[in-house]
Amino acid sequence: MLLSATIFLFFYTFTTQFHVTSFLVGFLILYQIYSLIRYVDKTNRHLASFLESIRFSEFTRSFQVEGMGSSFDTLNKAFNNVIKDFQEIRSEKEEHYHYLQSIVQNIDVSILAYQKNGTVEMINKATKKLFQVHNLKNIKALEHLSKELVNCLLNLKPGENTLVKVQDEDDILQLAIYATEFKIHNKLIILATIKNIQNVLEEQETEAWQKLIRVLTHEIMNSITPIASLSSTLDIMLKEISNRPAESSTLKIDMATVEEIQQALQTINKRSTGLLHFVNTYRNLTRIPKPNFQIIRISELFKNILLLMEEEIKQSTIDLKVEIKPKDLEVSADEKLIEQVLINLIKNSIHALENRKGGRIFFKAYQNKRGRVTMQVIDNGQGIIREVMDKIFIPFFTTKQRGSGIGLSLSRQILRLHGGTITAFSEPEKETVFTLTF
Repeated sequence: MLLSATIFLFFYTFTTQFHVTSFLVGFLILYQIYSLIRYVDKTNRHLASFLESIRFSEFTRSFQVEGMGSSFDTLNKAFNNVIKDFQEIRSEKEEHYHYLQSIVQNIDVSILAYQKNGTVEMINKATKKLFQVHNLKNIKALEHLSKELVNCLLNLKPGENTLVKVQDEDDILQLAIYATEFKIHNKLIILATIKNIQNVLEEQETEAWQKLIRVLTHEIMNSITPIASLSSTLDIMLKEISNRPAESSTLKIDMATVEEIQQALQTINKRSTGLLHFVNTYRNLTRIPKPNFQIIRISELFKNILLLMEEEIKQSTIDLKVEIKPKDLEVSADEKLIEQVLINLIKNSIHALENRKGGRIFFKAYQNKRGRVTMQVIDNGQGIIREVMDKIFIPFFTTKQRGSGIGLSLSRQILRLHGGTITAFSEPEKETVFTLTF
Protein backbone atom coordinates (compact mmCIF):
# COMPACT_ATOMS: atom_id res chain seq x y z
CA MET A 1 0.00 0.00 0.00
CA LEU A 2 2.86 2.35 0.85
CA LEU A 3 4.59 1.51 -2.44
CA SER A 4 1.38 2.17 -4.38
CA ALA A 5 0.93 5.51 -2.65
CA THR A 6 4.53 6.47 -3.34
CA ILE A 7 4.16 5.59 -7.06
CA PHE A 8 0.98 7.75 -7.27
CA LEU A 9 2.90 10.61 -5.61
CA PHE A 10 5.76 10.16 -8.10
CA PHE A 11 3.43 10.54 -11.12
CA TYR A 12 1.65 13.47 -9.49
CA THR A 13 4.88 15.40 -8.83
CA PHE A 14 6.21 14.47 -12.27
CA THR A 15 3.10 15.87 -14.07
CA THR A 16 3.11 19.01 -11.94
CA GLN A 17 6.77 19.52 -12.89
CA PHE A 18 8.18 19.21 -9.33
CA HIS A 19 11.25 17.53 -10.75
CA VAL A 20 13.41 17.51 -7.59
CA THR A 21 10.54 16.13 -5.55
CA SER A 22 9.75 13.49 -8.18
CA PHE A 23 13.44 12.48 -8.23
CA LEU A 24 13.46 12.00 -4.44
CA VAL A 25 10.17 10.08 -4.58
CA GLY A 26 11.59 7.88 -7.39
CA PHE A 27 14.61 7.09 -5.21
CA LEU A 28 12.21 6.23 -2.36
CA ILE A 29 10.30 3.90 -4.71
CA LEU A 30 13.52 2.04 -5.60
CA TYR A 31 14.41 1.63 -1.91
CA GLN A 32 10.90 0.32 -1.15
CA ILE A 33 11.12 -2.20 -4.01
CA TYR A 34 14.55 -3.37 -2.74
CA SER A 35 13.18 -3.73 0.81
CA LEU A 36 10.18 -5.65 -0.45
CA ILE A 37 12.37 -8.10 -2.42
CA ARG A 38 14.65 -8.54 0.59
CA TYR A 39 11.66 -9.15 2.83
CA VAL A 40 10.26 -11.81 0.50
CA ASP A 41 13.71 -13.40 0.05
CA LYS A 42 14.23 -13.67 3.82
CA THR A 43 11.85 -16.65 3.91
CA ASN A 44 14.02 -18.51 1.40
CA ARG A 45 17.19 -17.61 3.31
CA HIS A 46 15.73 -18.85 6.60
CA LEU A 47 14.51 -22.04 4.94
CA ALA A 48 17.95 -22.61 3.35
CA SER A 49 19.63 -22.00 6.72
CA PHE A 50 17.25 -24.47 8.40
CA LEU A 51 17.91 -27.17 5.80
CA GLU A 52 21.67 -26.65 6.11
CA SER A 53 21.37 -27.12 9.87
CA ILE A 54 19.67 -30.47 9.27
CA ARG A 55 22.11 -31.47 6.54
CA PHE A 56 25.21 -30.83 8.65
CA SER A 57 23.58 -31.88 11.96
CA GLU A 58 24.20 -28.38 13.34
CA PHE A 59 21.40 -28.24 15.87
CA THR A 60 22.88 -25.44 17.96
CA ARG A 61 21.55 -22.76 15.56
CA SER A 62 18.41 -20.80 16.53
CA PHE A 63 16.12 -18.44 14.65
CA GLN A 64 14.89 -15.06 15.90
CA VAL A 65 11.24 -15.40 16.90
CA GLU A 66 10.06 -11.87 17.71
CA GLY A 67 10.14 -8.50 15.95
CA MET A 68 9.96 -9.73 12.33
CA GLY A 69 6.24 -9.85 11.79
CA SER A 70 3.63 -12.46 12.64
CA SER A 71 4.29 -14.66 9.57
CA PHE A 72 8.03 -14.79 10.26
CA ASP A 73 7.41 -15.33 13.95
CA THR A 74 5.37 -18.44 13.18
CA LEU A 75 7.94 -19.72 10.68
CA ASN A 76 10.89 -19.16 13.02
CA LYS A 77 9.04 -20.76 15.90
CA ALA A 78 8.33 -23.82 13.74
CA PHE A 79 12.01 -23.99 12.72
CA ASN A 80 13.17 -23.78 16.35
CA ASN A 81 10.72 -26.51 17.41
CA VAL A 82 11.91 -28.85 14.64
CA ILE A 83 15.57 -28.23 15.55
CA LYS A 84 14.76 -28.87 19.22
CA ASP A 85 13.14 -32.21 18.27
CA PHE A 86 16.20 -33.12 16.22
CA GLN A 87 18.43 -32.22 19.19
CA GLU A 88 16.44 -34.54 21.47
CA ILE A 89 16.52 -37.39 18.93
CA ARG A 90 20.25 -36.93 18.41
CA SER A 91 20.84 -36.85 22.16
CA GLU A 92 18.83 -40.06 22.62
CA LYS A 93 20.77 -41.77 19.82
CA GLU A 94 24.09 -40.70 21.32
CA GLU A 95 23.03 -41.98 24.74
CA HIS A 96 21.90 -45.26 23.18
CA TYR A 97 25.19 -45.50 21.24
CA HIS A 98 27.30 -44.87 24.35
CA TYR A 99 25.17 -47.35 26.28
CA LEU A 100 25.78 -50.09 23.69
CA GLN A 101 29.47 -49.15 23.44
CA SER A 102 29.79 -49.44 27.22
CA ILE A 103 28.19 -52.90 27.16
CA VAL A 104 30.36 -54.11 24.25
CA GLN A 105 33.57 -52.76 25.79
CA ASN A 106 32.97 -54.04 29.32
CA ILE A 107 31.41 -57.46 28.66
CA ASP A 108 33.76 -60.36 29.48
CA VAL A 109 33.12 -62.02 26.10
CA SER A 110 35.62 -61.09 23.39
CA ILE A 111 33.89 -59.41 20.43
CA LEU A 112 35.57 -58.74 17.09
CA ALA A 113 33.98 -57.13 13.99
CA TYR A 114 35.90 -57.31 10.72
CA GLN A 115 35.55 -57.44 6.95
CA LYS A 116 36.20 -60.45 4.72
CA ASN A 117 39.69 -59.15 3.90
CA GLY A 118 40.52 -59.06 7.62
CA THR A 119 40.17 -55.29 8.18
CA VAL A 120 39.03 -54.80 11.77
CA GLU A 121 36.03 -52.50 12.27
CA MET A 122 35.63 -52.89 16.03
CA ILE A 123 37.44 -54.63 18.88
CA ASN A 124 36.46 -54.61 22.56
CA LYS A 125 38.60 -54.61 25.71
CA ALA A 126 38.12 -58.34 26.37
CA THR A 127 39.55 -59.17 22.91
CA LYS A 128 42.55 -56.89 23.45
CA LYS A 129 43.19 -58.54 26.81
CA LEU A 130 42.75 -62.06 25.41
CA PHE A 131 45.18 -61.52 22.52
CA GLN A 132 47.39 -59.05 24.44
CA VAL A 133 47.20 -56.27 21.82
CA HIS A 134 46.69 -52.52 22.24
CA ASN A 135 45.29 -52.06 18.75
CA LEU A 136 44.35 -54.37 15.90
CA LYS A 137 43.91 -53.11 12.35
CA ASN A 138 43.83 -56.46 10.57
CA ILE A 139 43.15 -60.05 11.62
CA LYS A 140 46.38 -61.15 9.91
CA ALA A 141 48.36 -59.31 12.60
CA LEU A 142 47.48 -62.24 14.93
CA GLU A 143 49.58 -64.71 12.89
CA HIS A 144 52.41 -64.45 15.45
CA LEU A 145 49.96 -65.89 17.98
CA SER A 146 48.40 -68.61 15.82
CA LYS A 147 48.09 -69.06 12.06
CA GLU A 148 45.31 -71.55 12.67
CA LEU A 149 43.31 -68.87 14.52
CA VAL A 150 43.75 -66.37 11.66
CA ASN A 151 42.67 -68.94 9.04
CA CYS A 152 39.68 -69.88 11.16
CA LEU A 153 38.51 -66.25 11.53
CA LEU A 154 38.97 -65.45 7.83
CA ASN A 155 37.14 -68.61 6.69
CA LEU A 156 34.47 -68.72 9.39
CA LYS A 157 30.94 -69.11 8.02
CA PRO A 158 27.95 -67.26 9.53
CA GLY A 159 26.20 -69.26 12.25
CA GLU A 160 29.16 -71.63 12.60
CA ASN A 161 30.67 -72.66 15.94
CA THR A 162 34.28 -73.80 16.04
CA LEU A 163 37.03 -74.59 18.56
CA VAL A 164 40.64 -73.45 18.16
CA LYS A 165 43.51 -74.38 20.49
CA VAL A 166 46.20 -71.72 20.84
CA GLN A 167 49.54 -72.08 22.67
CA ASP A 168 50.40 -68.56 23.87
CA GLU A 169 53.79 -68.91 25.55
CA ASP A 170 52.87 -70.11 29.08
CA ASP A 171 49.10 -70.19 28.52
CA ILE A 172 46.94 -72.61 26.58
CA LEU A 173 43.83 -70.97 25.12
CA GLN A 174 40.92 -73.17 24.06
CA LEU A 175 38.84 -70.69 22.05
CA ALA A 176 35.16 -71.19 21.21
CA ILE A 177 34.33 -68.94 18.24
CA TYR A 178 30.87 -68.07 16.87
CA ALA A 179 30.25 -65.77 13.90
CA THR A 180 27.33 -63.77 12.48
CA GLU A 181 27.23 -61.63 9.34
CA PHE A 182 25.51 -58.32 8.47
CA LYS A 183 25.77 -55.40 6.03
CA ILE A 184 26.49 -51.72 6.81
CA HIS A 185 26.94 -49.12 4.05
CA ASN A 186 27.47 -51.84 1.44
CA LYS A 187 30.20 -53.38 3.62
CA LEU A 188 29.91 -57.02 4.66
CA ILE A 189 30.82 -57.25 8.34
CA ILE A 190 31.56 -60.47 10.28
CA LEU A 191 30.88 -60.26 14.01
CA ALA A 192 32.77 -62.95 15.92
CA THR A 193 32.37 -63.73 19.62
CA ILE A 194 35.35 -65.49 21.19
CA LYS A 195 35.39 -67.23 24.57
CA ASN A 196 38.31 -68.96 26.24
CA ILE A 197 36.77 -72.17 27.61
CA GLN A 198 40.00 -73.87 28.73
CA ASN A 199 39.10 -73.61 32.42
CA VAL A 200 35.56 -74.85 31.80
CA LEU A 201 36.79 -77.87 29.83
CA GLU A 202 39.32 -78.77 32.53
CA GLU A 203 36.69 -78.40 35.22
CA GLN A 204 34.19 -80.58 33.34
CA GLU A 205 36.88 -83.19 32.62
CA THR A 206 37.94 -83.27 36.27
CA GLU A 207 34.36 -83.55 37.46
CA ALA A 208 33.69 -86.42 35.03
CA TRP A 209 36.76 -88.34 36.25
CA GLN A 210 35.78 -87.77 39.87
CA LYS A 211 32.29 -89.14 39.28
CA LEU A 212 33.72 -92.20 37.52
CA ILE A 213 36.24 -92.79 40.31
CA ARG A 214 33.55 -92.51 42.99
CA VAL A 215 31.41 -95.10 41.23
CA LEU A 216 34.31 -97.47 40.58
CA THR A 217 35.76 -97.26 44.08
CA HIS A 218 32.33 -97.71 45.65
CA GLU A 219 31.56 -100.84 43.63
CA ILE A 220 35.06 -102.31 44.03
CA MET A 221 35.09 -101.67 47.79
CA ASN A 222 31.69 -103.34 48.18
CA SER A 223 32.99 -106.44 46.40
CA ILE A 224 36.49 -106.66 47.86
CA THR A 225 35.82 -105.94 51.53
CA PRO A 226 33.81 -109.14 52.24
CA ILE A 227 36.30 -111.23 50.19
CA ALA A 228 39.22 -109.91 52.23
CA SER A 229 37.34 -110.46 55.48
CA LEU A 230 36.17 -114.00 54.66
CA SER A 231 39.55 -115.11 53.31
CA SER A 232 41.24 -113.83 56.48
CA THR A 233 38.71 -115.67 58.71
CA LEU A 234 39.10 -118.93 56.78
CA ASP A 235 42.87 -118.63 56.92
CA ILE A 236 42.73 -118.34 60.74
CA MET A 237 40.36 -121.30 61.01
CA LEU A 238 42.60 -123.49 58.87
CA LYS A 239 45.62 -122.53 60.94
CA GLU A 240 43.78 -123.64 64.08
CA ILE A 241 42.90 -126.98 62.44
CA SER A 242 46.43 -127.55 61.19
CA ASN A 243 47.84 -126.83 64.68
CA ARG A 244 45.63 -129.45 66.37
CA PRO A 245 47.05 -132.95 67.02
CA ALA A 246 46.04 -135.37 64.28
CA GLU A 247 44.44 -137.83 66.71
CA SER A 248 42.35 -135.15 68.47
CA SER A 249 40.91 -133.73 65.26
CA THR A 250 37.32 -134.67 64.67
CA LEU A 251 37.88 -134.18 60.95
CA LYS A 252 40.24 -136.31 58.96
CA ILE A 253 41.75 -133.76 56.61
CA ASP A 254 44.84 -134.29 54.56
CA MET A 255 47.40 -131.79 55.87
CA ALA A 256 48.82 -131.22 52.39
CA THR A 257 45.33 -130.22 51.22
CA VAL A 258 44.97 -127.87 54.20
CA GLU A 259 48.26 -126.24 53.36
CA GLU A 260 47.22 -125.76 49.73
CA ILE A 261 43.88 -124.23 50.79
CA GLN A 262 45.69 -122.05 53.30
CA GLN A 263 48.16 -120.80 50.69
CA ALA A 264 45.31 -120.05 48.25
CA LEU A 265 43.43 -118.11 50.94
CA GLN A 266 46.56 -116.20 51.88
CA THR A 267 47.02 -115.27 48.24
CA ILE A 268 43.39 -114.15 47.99
CA ASN A 269 43.74 -112.12 51.18
CA LYS A 270 47.00 -110.55 50.04
CA ARG A 271 45.66 -109.56 46.62
CA SER A 272 42.34 -108.26 47.98
CA THR A 273 44.17 -106.24 50.65
CA GLY A 274 46.47 -104.84 47.98
CA LEU A 275 43.47 -103.99 45.85
CA LEU A 276 41.84 -102.22 48.82
CA HIS A 277 45.00 -100.13 49.21
CA PHE A 278 44.96 -99.46 45.48
CA VAL A 279 41.34 -98.22 45.62
CA ASN A 280 41.99 -96.08 48.69
CA THR A 281 44.89 -94.45 46.88
CA TYR A 282 42.64 -93.41 44.00
CA ARG A 283 40.01 -92.19 46.41
CA ASN A 284 42.41 -89.34 47.17
CA LEU A 285 41.46 -87.87 43.80
CA THR A 286 37.97 -87.13 45.13
CA ARG A 287 38.96 -86.14 48.66
CA ILE A 288 41.10 -83.04 48.16
CA PRO A 289 40.48 -80.65 51.08
CA LYS A 290 39.11 -77.18 50.42
CA PRO A 291 42.05 -74.74 50.11
CA ASN A 292 42.86 -72.53 53.08
CA PHE A 293 43.84 -69.37 51.20
CA GLN A 294 46.64 -67.22 52.61
CA ILE A 295 49.05 -64.67 51.18
CA ILE A 296 52.28 -66.62 50.57
CA ARG A 297 55.65 -65.17 49.66
CA ILE A 298 56.90 -67.39 46.84
CA SER A 299 60.53 -67.10 47.91
CA GLU A 300 59.62 -68.68 51.28
CA LEU A 301 57.54 -71.37 49.54
CA PHE A 302 60.47 -72.35 47.29
CA LYS A 303 62.85 -72.28 50.25
CA ASN A 304 60.71 -74.75 52.23
CA ILE A 305 60.40 -77.11 49.27
CA LEU A 306 64.12 -77.07 48.57
CA LEU A 307 64.86 -77.93 52.22
CA LEU A 308 62.56 -80.95 51.92
CA MET A 309 64.05 -82.09 48.60
CA GLU A 310 67.68 -81.04 49.18
CA GLU A 311 69.04 -84.49 50.01
CA GLU A 312 67.28 -86.22 47.11
CA ILE A 313 68.51 -83.57 44.65
CA LYS A 314 72.11 -83.88 45.92
CA GLN A 315 72.07 -87.65 45.56
CA SER A 316 70.90 -87.25 41.97
CA THR A 317 73.74 -84.74 41.22
CA ILE A 318 71.30 -82.30 39.65
CA ASP A 319 72.04 -78.60 39.28
CA LEU A 320 69.18 -76.51 40.72
CA LYS A 321 68.51 -72.87 39.89
CA VAL A 322 65.82 -70.53 41.30
CA GLU A 323 64.60 -67.26 39.78
CA ILE A 324 61.82 -65.07 41.25
CA LYS A 325 60.86 -61.73 39.68
CA PRO A 326 60.15 -59.57 41.60
CA LYS A 327 61.80 -61.09 44.65
CA ASP A 328 58.86 -60.15 46.91
CA LEU A 329 56.30 -61.81 44.61
CA GLU A 330 53.29 -63.16 46.51
CA VAL A 331 50.30 -65.35 45.75
CA SER A 332 47.02 -66.17 47.48
CA ALA A 333 46.98 -69.96 47.89
CA ASP A 334 46.95 -72.94 50.24
CA GLU A 335 50.64 -73.41 51.04
CA LYS A 336 50.41 -77.15 51.84
CA LEU A 337 48.51 -78.02 48.67
CA ILE A 338 50.83 -76.00 46.42
CA GLU A 339 53.85 -77.58 48.13
CA GLN A 340 52.38 -80.97 47.30
CA VAL A 341 52.06 -80.00 43.63
CA LEU A 342 55.59 -78.60 43.37
CA ILE A 343 57.16 -81.56 45.19
CA ASN A 344 55.37 -83.91 42.80
CA LEU A 345 56.71 -81.95 39.79
CA ILE A 346 60.26 -81.96 41.20
CA LYS A 347 60.11 -85.74 41.73
CA ASN A 348 58.95 -86.13 38.13
CA SER A 349 61.91 -84.01 36.98
CA ILE A 350 64.35 -86.04 39.09
CA HIS A 351 62.94 -89.23 37.57
CA ALA A 352 63.28 -87.74 34.05
CA LEU A 353 66.94 -86.85 34.77
CA GLU A 354 68.01 -90.33 35.94
CA ASN A 355 71.34 -91.39 34.43
CA ARG A 356 71.64 -88.09 32.58
CA LYS A 357 74.79 -85.97 32.77
CA GLY A 358 74.44 -82.23 33.26
CA GLY A 359 70.89 -82.54 34.61
CA ARG A 360 69.26 -79.21 35.52
CA ILE A 361 66.07 -78.17 37.26
CA PHE A 362 64.99 -74.54 37.00
CA PHE A 363 62.48 -73.04 39.44
CA LYS A 364 60.89 -69.87 38.06
CA ALA A 365 58.21 -67.47 39.37
CA TYR A 366 56.96 -64.23 37.78
CA GLN A 367 53.90 -62.30 36.64
CA ASN A 368 52.94 -63.16 33.08
CA LYS A 369 51.83 -60.60 30.49
CA ARG A 370 48.22 -60.98 31.65
CA GLY A 371 49.25 -60.01 35.19
CA ARG A 372 48.76 -63.51 36.62
CA VAL A 373 51.22 -65.07 39.06
CA THR A 374 53.03 -67.93 37.31
CA MET A 375 55.37 -70.65 38.59
CA GLN A 376 57.40 -72.99 36.38
CA VAL A 377 59.37 -76.19 36.94
CA ILE A 378 61.76 -76.70 34.02
CA ASP A 379 64.16 -79.59 33.41
CA ASN A 380 66.34 -80.82 30.58
CA GLY A 381 65.38 -84.47 30.99
CA GLN A 382 64.20 -87.04 28.49
CA GLY A 383 60.95 -85.13 27.99
CA ILE A 384 57.45 -86.23 27.01
CA ILE A 385 56.65 -87.40 23.50
CA ARG A 386 53.81 -85.68 21.64
CA GLU A 387 51.59 -88.79 21.58
CA VAL A 388 51.64 -88.91 25.39
CA MET A 389 51.36 -85.16 26.09
CA ASP A 390 47.54 -85.04 25.84
CA LYS A 391 47.19 -87.96 28.29
CA ILE A 392 49.49 -87.01 31.16
CA PHE A 393 46.73 -85.32 33.21
CA ILE A 394 44.31 -88.26 32.83
CA PRO A 395 43.84 -90.15 36.13
CA PHE A 396 45.68 -93.52 36.31
CA PHE A 397 47.75 -92.80 33.19
CA THR A 398 51.50 -93.13 33.77
CA THR A 399 54.68 -93.83 31.82
CA LYS A 400 56.57 -94.95 34.95
CA GLN A 401 56.92 -98.62 35.79
CA ARG A 402 56.00 -98.00 39.43
CA GLY A 403 53.88 -94.89 38.99
CA SER A 404 50.32 -94.59 40.30
CA GLY A 405 49.14 -92.17 37.61
CA ILE A 406 47.40 -89.79 40.00
CA GLY A 407 50.14 -87.19 40.67
CA LEU A 408 49.51 -84.85 37.74
CA SER A 409 45.76 -85.39 37.85
CA LEU A 410 45.81 -84.49 41.54
CA SER A 411 47.92 -81.41 40.75
CA ARG A 412 45.44 -80.24 38.12
CA GLN A 413 42.56 -80.57 40.59
CA ILE A 414 44.47 -78.59 43.22
CA LEU A 415 45.12 -75.80 40.70
CA ARG A 416 41.44 -75.86 39.68
CA LEU A 417 40.47 -75.35 43.34
CA HIS A 418 42.77 -72.30 43.28
CA GLY A 419 41.08 -70.95 40.15
CA GLY A 420 44.22 -71.58 38.12
CA THR A 421 45.64 -73.99 35.55
CA ILE A 422 48.60 -76.31 35.09
CA THR A 423 49.97 -76.89 31.60
CA ALA A 424 52.89 -78.82 30.13
CA PHE A 425 55.21 -78.23 27.19
CA SER A 426 58.02 -80.53 26.16
CA GLU A 427 60.73 -80.88 23.55
CA PRO A 428 62.07 -84.44 24.07
CA GLU A 429 65.75 -84.54 25.10
CA LYS A 430 65.82 -80.72 25.34
CA GLU A 431 63.38 -79.14 27.75
CA THR A 432 60.16 -79.90 29.66
CA VAL A 433 58.18 -77.09 31.25
CA PHE A 434 55.31 -77.43 33.74
CA THR A 435 53.55 -74.09 34.25
CA LEU A 436 51.27 -73.24 37.19
CA THR A 437 49.16 -70.13 36.52
CA PHE A 438 47.09 -68.61 39.33
